[in-house]
Amino acid sequence: MGTMNRVYLMGNLTHDPESRKVGDDSTVTNFGLAINEAYQNKNGEKVETTCFVDIVVWGAQALACETYLEKGAPVLVEGRLQFERWEADGGVSRTRLRVKADRVQFLGTRKAEPVEAG
Repeated sequence: MGTMNRVYLMGNLTHDPESRKVGDDSTVTNFGLAINEAYQNKNGEKVETTCFVDIVVWGAQALACETYLEKGAPVLVEGRLQFERWEADGGVSRTRLRVKADRVQFLGTRKAEPVEAG
């Protein structure tokens, strides 16, 4: 039987995208995504929860995210789950599950451009 690793998430950025260069010509951008959910529990009370997800995006999409997104921006992310394991300082084993985005669709308006006084 085959497998599938596809994720579709819609939410708002929890912080401005953070980018860095990797090697000579690659860019990687990280941001957090908050996904809100509201439902009624069995007592009829409205319950609101938020799921926070770390997103990583590479290449041209990474540059676009850095340029046009900011904290609070609504986006639709299409990608796959990525599990990482590493050893931190002091020999402590660490793990992380995040989404490696293949596509980030901007749903809101463009980030405001700085206005020059003049």
